Amino acid sequence: MSDFPAGLPIGPTWIDTPSTEPVYFPYDGSLVAQAPVGTTALARQALDVAVDRRELVGRLPSHVRRAALQGALSAVSERRAEFVDLLVQETGKPLIDCRVELERTLLTLQTSAEEVARLHGETVPLDLLPSGDGLLGFWVRRPIGVVIGITGFNYPLLLASHKISPALAAGCPIIVKPAPQTPLATLWLVHLVREALVAAGGPAEAVQLVTGGADVGSTLTTDPRIGAVSFTGSAAVGHQIAKAAAPTKVLLELGSNSALVVAEDADLDAAADAVVRGGYYASGQACISVQRVIAVDTIRGQLVQKIQHRLDSVVVGDPRDERTRVSALIDPRSTERVRSWIDNALTAGATLAYPPTSTTAATSPYDVLGPTVLLDVPYGQLAWDEEIFGPVIAIRSVPDIAAAFRTVNESRYGLHASVFTASLETAFAAIDQLDVGGVVVNEVPGFRSDVMPYGGVKDSGTGREGPRFAIDELTTTRMAIIRPSTKPGS
Repeated sequence: MSDFPAGLPIGPTWIDTPSTEPVYFPYDGSLVAQAPVGTTALARQALDVAVDRRELVGRLPSHVRRAALQGALSAVSERRAEFVDLLVQETGKPLIDCRVELERTLLTLQTSAEEVARLHGETVPLDLLPSGDGLLGFWVRRPIGVVIGITGFNYPLLLASHKISPALAAGCPIIVKPAPQTPLATLWLVHLVREALVAAGGPAEAVQLVTGGADVGSTLTTDPRIGAVSFTGSAAVGHQIAKAAAPTKVLLELGSNSALVVAEDADLDAAADAVVRGGYYASGQACISVQRVIAVDTIRGQLVQKIQHRLDSVVVGDPRDERTRVSALIDPRSTERVRSWIDNALTAGATLAYPPTSTTAATSPYDVLGPTVLLDVPYGQLAWDEEIFGPVIAIRSVPDIAAAFRTVNESRYGLHASVFTASLETAFAAIDQLDVGGVVVNEVPGFRSDVMPYGGVKDSGTGREGPRFAIDELTTTRMAIIRPSTKPGS
């Protein structure tokens, strides 16, 4: 399945751990592998190494950093099928979504390598005031220092690449902590990156990985010697990290309950296709999947019918099947949580629009929750207010587009939102008025190109990902002010 060593990549080699934990296939609970479990002592050891190598990594020539990323790109590309198989096994995501994750990972590695050549500064006209006469000024970008990258379980390979690649491009040593449920693909990626680093003339220990629980994460993120934390996960954990890590720079991607607005003049077939495609990919375990559908009253009935009609063809089942579009969530506990949110919404007055009858009762620990549509979920219900992270969408109608935009903005989250409309006026109003990190017109809110600035506002986080923008986040400007000569008249 994979060819990385046992243990954890700490320092220049791999170190055995005191214990291991099983990684299970979410679809049926079968064992995938035993994964190494790190400790706070190993976390401190990795930190000591990273701090010790900080200057060395920061001074690596551009050609070394670029070659290392290019080498990692080639190594991952050569193992496409094996990586996809491993992703299906440890995440339980449908095969089609794991293939997309692999291709996006390759793009992230490639564009990060390209950005190394664009990491530069500018001159500054210091003589705009007389006090600057005769001075030469320019700024350069310098690495921020040791980076701690913490990733979520839903896209373990892609999220790790968005932490590792920009850090290396910027000249920062990085310690990665993957989600406990899905460490395997990340371990393999780190192994290949370290091999590529050595082949390019750099130190393997520029990239390290430590697994473990909250105690390991706290040890990594609160060390005053680090330069930045880049975290992808829940808002609650992200807030804790930001408070505990202060004054260290913290970049947070915390998810959302993304909205899709359907205007009166929208192409309803396209909107319905987008709801189904955008609401259920990765079994709904994506931070920018469609969760809230906000439709203008006059077209709500037609839209709901079109969505219901399309859902009959969505294949639910084994994620290894080419046809499957919705499969098991990451673990039974997550499935039970989503079921409870659905049941609570129905008890509070929501209507079940799909499936035709309730199927929320579990018959075995590994039942797959199929696509679900709720109508008129009351405010205050978790299925509307919070990130459900499952194959559930909630539809609400509003009198007009202005009310739709207000409804989008009432959320404490603000990552992506989309609007379906034939009107340029409505499209530009959405771009101007929606309080989110990205506005998508006539496409799913889950659209993300890995080269664009990606991130949110409010409780969806701070900072931006995408190689160019993450490199900016992981570097600081250093201003140089030079008086070439102190001799009078020169």
